[in-house]
Amino acid sequence: MSDHDDVQPDPRDGDAAPGGGPQPGDRDQAQARDRDRDHARDKDRDREGGKDRDKDREKDGEREAEAPPNPFDHAGRNPLGASGGTGGAGTAHAARATFEHGRAERRYDIRGDGQVFEDNTFITQFWTDAGPPAVQGAVPDETLARLADVYCETTGYQRMKQLLRSCGLLVLTGEPGSGRTATALALLSELTDDHVTRLDPATAVHTITDDALQSGHGYLLELPPENGSGPEPDGDDRAAPRPRRLTELHLDRFSGQLRAKRSYGVILVESGDLADRLLQGRYGVHCPPPPPAEVLHRHLRTLLRGEPDGALDAARTLAAHDDVVRALGLDELRPREAARLADHLARHQKGELTHERLLDDCGAFVRAQARVWFAGADRPGTLPEALPALNAAAFRIAVAVFNGSAYSLTAEAAELLAWELAVTLDPEHPTGRRLFGTHADNRPVVARSVVEDGELDLGAARVPARVIRFQGDALAIAVLSEVWHGHHNVRGPVARWLRGLCDDPRPEVWVRASIAAGVLCSWDWVYGFGELVRPLAALDGRVPRMAAATALAEAARDPRVQPAVAAVLRDWARGGDPALLDTAVLAHGYALPAASVRSSLDALGTVVRSDDGQDPDVLGTASFSVMRLLASADPETVTRRLGHWLGDGRRALADLALLTAIGTLTMRTTHLWGLTEVPHLEPHAARPLLLALLATRPGLAPPLAALVRAALGTPRSGEPALDGLASLVRRAARDPETLRVLCGFLPLLATTPRDRDRLRGLLTGLVRDRDKPLDRTAAGRMWDAVAEGAER
Repeated sequence: MSDHDDVQPDPRDGDAAPGGGPQPGDRDQAQARDRDRDHARDKDRDREGGKDRDKDREKDGEREAEAPPNPFDHAGRNPLGASGGTGGAGTAHAARATFEHGRAERRYDIRGDGQVFEDNTFITQFWTDAGPPAVQGAVPDETLARLADVYCETTGYQRMKQLLRSCGLLVLTGEPGSGRTATALALLSELTDDHVTRLDPATAVHTITDDALQSGHGYLLELPPENGSGPEPDGDDRAAPRPRRLTELHLDRFSGQLRAKRSYGVILVESGDLADRLLQGRYGVHCPPPPPAEVLHRHLRTLLRGEPDGALDAARTLAAHDDVVRALGLDELRPREAARLADHLARHQKGELTHERLLDDCGAFVRAQARVWFAGADRPGTLPEALPALNAAAFRIAVAVFNGSAYSLTAEAAELLAWELAVTLDPEHPTGRRLFGTHADNRPVVARSVVEDGELDLGAARVPARVIRFQGDALAIAVLSEVWHGHHNVRGPVARWLRGLCDDPRPEVWVRASIAAGVLCSWDWVYGFGELVRPLAALDGRVPRMAAATALAEAARDPRVQPAVAAVLRDWARGGDPALLDTAVLAHGYALPAASVRSSLDALGTVVRSDDGQDPDVLGTASFSVMRLLASADPETVTRRLGHWLGDGRRALADLALLTAIGTLTMRTTHLWGLTEVPHLEPHAARPLLLALLATRPGLAPPLAALVRAALGTPRSGEPALDGLASLVRRAARDPETLRVLCGFLPLLATTPRDRDRLRGLLTGLVRDRDKPLDRTAAGRMWDAVAEGAER
């Protein structure tokens, strides 16, 4: 027997058999067991599959149970609220007022302190016709005689004369055209018996030798602007190196030379860092301009000598006439400008100048100022030499955009623009910022502006601020026009700068920048749209889109540009790009792009119908724009259209009307500013739009009440409408005037018992509020108003 004969088969093994092979019965049993195992596996799979199907059904049920986005979840909210909102109407109105003054094109070339080339006519501050004076040499006797006849003594003149006598040298600081040159010549002429010499502006003080000075003479040196020294000497290695900044040591040396010769010298320095530093020394004195009225009188007296009696008084009266003052666009004339005005007035009195030409010439004063500010401001074309002039140019442009706004915002914007200008001039060497440059007390004079106490309109409140403004309403438009039309290469950095400001969430920044961008677009639509508006509209975020919409609306103010703006908005509304569609909807809230409130409502209705309520953001933005149209000068057209939409039968349009009605209960009027003035709403700027309209347009009460009743009585809008009305009631309880207006409106809301019960329930709940109970006296007045309305 083999070893295998002792091995017994395992009874659990279905294939084992005594004879070594499977038997038929065993095979059947094995197959039965296999079927049982397969059946068990199928059951397990069915159970698992059932669980999966149950999960799928639950998910489907959840999806079916999910309601579509409710456009009323954010009813009454400003679409820019999370980004700072639209700010206050005061900011927008101030920005608009900045650019209301246009000026005619003229050619000017300003040279030095007292000479101007207007077209082909040479004018000096002292109104001689002898042509331009030599840049170096003796001042003609006739010029000094003329000066003695018209010079108006400035404040501090006697002190200047004493200092000049004791030190032999005087440094006068001030702006070109402020009378510095006239004062210097008057001082030197008086002390030297009319022996006065003008030195070449390129002369460096430390290079003046004793032999170059004559005994008993006066010397006048006007340093180049923004730089305390003239150009570097070239080609002469033996020449002494020129200092980059004039110092007190150089002035001490020159003073000693002058006193040794019993002579006198006056150095003119333009306001800036050098002037600030020299004013701290023994020679520096600020030269304030004399009274412009007195300067004008002295020049007119000379120019009209020999004319009939009354000519002088007539000329002075004409100078104060409203149309002349408005044409000048300046708060106060500088001596040079007063002298020019005297010449124009004298020619008018002599019959040489028509009144229309007089106004045209007066309107050119600010253009002359802007031209001289930016003429060659980037010389010599390399950093850091050109940086002081670039900083001054950037500051002037920033004041033009932020005229009347906070100095801090203006200064920050100017630094950003200076950086853009610097990297454009020299891309390989970007520059940083000076930390302790020109002091804030002295910087405004560079832009012929002043800093004074004011306030900013934030919408919800007004806050005190130090504000900066030009000394003339016409300067802002003149500056932007000069930069935009006269210097093409500056457009790029200015456009990039404005786009950056338009992405700033602070309304005090983006509103100013967007309106300025709109003005530039109206001057050159093709360039402005491509470089300013289109890039902003394509950005993510509501602020740049709102800024783009504002720029488009401002550009559309020009009737020649309005058709192009309207065409762009039609394309954006149909194009399918959400960002561009959003911008188009926001732009129609101004009415200007579509040319009328009716056309804007047509466009907004078309957008909402096309969307069919699928995107609640579109509905919300459209209702915001409709509210802004309701705050325009034509609210009657808007209320009629809202009533039509309610009865139209299409849910999307009805929702638009209901959302607008809810918004009027809570949205402050000041947040709904447009680019056109609505003076009667200004006293009610802090109140919700509904109250402002009821106070100023009582005839709108019935249609407005119908809208609010519809919002309260519609299930999908009832709750937010009731919340909005509760907010209105609380506000009225704190303000007697608002309470009076609301009590007159409530009867129109309580036309049925159900309306009355709803309003009384609201009042009862507010009175019983444990945290903020409503004043019972005010609630009683409103309760009586509701009851009175129910009886009707």
